[in-house]
Amino acid sequence: MQDILWEELIPGGNHWSGVLRRGNTLRLTDLESGANVSALFYNKEEKLERYNMPDTLKAQQTAFLTIGNVCYSDMGRIFCSVTADTVGWHDTICGVSDAMYIQKKYGKANFQTHRNGMLRSGKDGLLIELGKWGLGKRDLGPTVNFFSKVTADDYGLLTYQPGNSKTGDIVDLRFEMDTLVVISTSPHPLDPKKEYKPAAIKLTVKKTGDVPADDVCRNHCSQNERGFINTERYYAR
Repeated sequence: MQDILWEELIPGGNHWSGVLRRGNTLRLTDLESGANVSALFYNKEEKLERYNMPDTLKAQQTAFLTIGNVCYSDMGRIFCSVTADTVGWHDTICGVSDAMYIQKKYGKANFQTHRNGMLRSGKDGLLIELGKWGLGKRDLGPTVNFFSKVTADDYGLLTYQPGNSKTGDIVDLRFEMDTLVVISTSPHPLDPKKEYKPAAIKLTVKKTGDVPADDVCRNHCSQNERGFINTERYYAR
């Protein structure tokens, strides 16, 4: 990647938040195979505007995300676009684990007794980061679970697909708005592994520049074209 602004390693089972600026791209890299990155998006300037899962899926007629797809806000604007993807499927419907689920599946290991070896749920990690920005439980919503694949059979039964992401796999998110990004690297709630060993990831941010007229995300469908126009008008000066 050219024009790298910064990089950071996030261990498995941890959490992170920060602002990604319009015109920059965030690369998520799976460092250990089988990563799960549960992400939420908020408008940096008006945090009541946030990622809308139903509109994202309905507008693009999909149940998962890959290259060409975008993440919509509840105001019809576009937070970010998937411009590169070596995985091919990112879950949008399963949400995150909570503390009760983690304890039931993996056992109990809290900070008081295990320090950095504690078993933290995705929900708790997201809430810790949201609190840094004046947000809380009422601001939680459906996440995008990058690197994870879940399929449904004819009866609606959801099945986690192991091996969807390998070491070195990446997904690039180009930001179309100044966006507060909140992530957790705790295990996907349907991950069948019996041990709590979530994979570490790397965050890499680079300068991107203007969106070209032939952009694969903008031209993915007519609704995306309208979403880009709506977003551009928001930033018109």
